[in-house]
Amino acid sequence: AADAGARLLINMNASPFDRDKFSQRQKTLFDRTRSVGLPVLYVNQVGGQDELVFDGGSLVVAADGGVVQRGPVFDEALIVVDIDTDGSPLLSPETPDSAADDVDELACVYRALVMGTRDYIHKNGFKGVVLGLSGGIDSALVLAIASDAIGADRVKAVMMPSRYSADMSLDDAKREADALGVAYEAIPIESVYTAFLQLLEPLLANRPADTTEQNLQARCRGMILMAISNREGRILLTTGNKSEMAVGYSTLYGDMAGGFAPIKDVPKQLVYQLARYRNSVSDVIPERVITRPPSAELAEDQVDEDNLPPYEVLDPILEAYVERDLGVAEIVAMGFDEATVQRVVRLVDFNEYKRRQAPPGVRITQRAFGRDRRYPITSGYRSG
Repeated sequence: AADAGARLLINMNASPFDRDKFSQRQKTLFDRTRSVGLPVLYVNQVGGQDELVFDGGSLVVAADGGVVQRGPVFDEALIVVDIDTDGSPLLSPETPDSAADDVDELACVYRALVMGTRDYIHKNGFKGVVLGLSGGIDSALVLAIASDAIGADRVKAVMMPSRYSADMSLDDAKREADALGVAYEAIPIESVYTAFLQLLEPLLANRPADTTEQNLQARCRGMILMAISNREGRILLTTGNKSEMAVGYSTLYGDMAGGFAPIKDVPKQLVYQLARYRNSVSDVIPERVITRPPSAELAEDQVDEDNLPPYEVLDPILEAYVERDLGVAEIVAMGFDEATVQRVVRLVDFNEYKRRQAPPGVRITQRAFGRDRRYPITSGYRSG
């Protein structure tokens, strides 16, 4: 390029955010700058578009690979920098350096979730949001994201207790809403659930209770939330995380019912980290919500580990299989139990049909379901 008379490279880009993109983007720019011996002006888009979030972070890089100036991440800005043809600055930048080298990953992920949620709501003309608040960590995080995205005055939280809801769940849900200043309602589902059981009694009689009864509860809640969404013109936010989406630990037309899924690409362990991060800004999620064993509360004394491996085991297996495309043997070689790996892989493959019916949500990894990881629903090619 320099041999042809070029004195400056300008890269106009729309590079979407993911957890690893910042370091990869910088390395690519620095390597390219050194290889051509020219300064580079890199301009990146800012804003949310469907699942994608464009995080900005524009750069002016000198010919030797040194950073002349940075633009902010997740914010639009006008930056003026005078440079010589060797890439050295002639004048002091008119805007301060607003992006440190050591970008806080959790802060960036959280800001991406907020921006993606905010822009999806604003750009599609929704008046506000409604979501089901369970007293668990997933809905608590989504409530915080929604409030930070569009303001607490446009968010409605609904607690829908059943016979299996713990008192602490009701207390914690109310505390979460109060801490953020969100409108809160409690609508028990017992009468609706009982009516469904009576209606279906001829079909369910003389059979042991199973996930049928559990899923009915989730669908009762989904109907209530969709009614509020329809009546008030609010978009319904779902609260499922990537770990649950991966293995199908969710109910079609129940907790999956909605228009946008802010944390659908966030693994469960990262949910906990983001909750801690949000509390470091201001304390809005009760400590008990973070430390108590996760539970769907659809059956007596139920916890997630009744049906799934512990998340500290599940998430690394999912990361290896979904993000890195490793096979069973390779994952087992990492030190995981073979039967557990086989089970998780089967669950991921089998539940593609559920994920196809899930609402869109913010992409924060390089292998988000739907957009980046595309597999057929009919998976007879899988052995076992």
